Amino acid sequence: MAETTDQQSFLKVKLNVNRKEYTVAVQPDTPLLWVIRDEIGLTGTKYGCGISVCGACTVHVDGKAVRSCRTHVSDVVGKEITTIEGLSADGNHPVQKAWIEEDVPQCGYCHSGQIMTAAALLAENPTPSDEDIDEAMSNNICRCGTYQRIRSAIHRASAMVTEGDLKK
Repeated sequence: MAETTDQQSFLKVKLNVNRKEYTVAVQPDTPLLWVIRDEIGLTGTKYGCGISVCGACTVHVDGKAVRSCRTHVSDVVGKEITTIEGLSADGNHPVQKAWIEEDVPQCGYCHSGQIMTAAALLAENPTPSDEDIDEAMSNNICRCGTYQRIRSAIHRASAMVTEGDLKK
């Protein structure tokens, strides 16, 4: 639901973020990233490039991986938004567990976006090939170069999912 507030060009919008409803007053073209971080206070989603090429800001909107730095808040009203904080309350999602088991992060800055992209991939394709993983993850940049560990972690998470750990 969106309604105009007293402030010029601001909208009062209700957003469903991590299965919780928030009401914020923002301009309709405000990037979702800034609403998540500055208005709602969830800082796990990172700002990287601001032009939708690095992937650090990836969240799920209705289960699909999207770049929140270039998604206007007005485009996600009425949709289910999931951030890294909402992927799993206890860090028990197969991708999160695999990330730890494969010791993926170095600096860790990009990994919330990497994990969200990988989780969306596995939700669509629970048994991806190396090529599927490379294609899905190709637009997520890791300055530390942990790409081989990322691929290994996705394969490990895939095995967890196919063996019955269905927290995805």
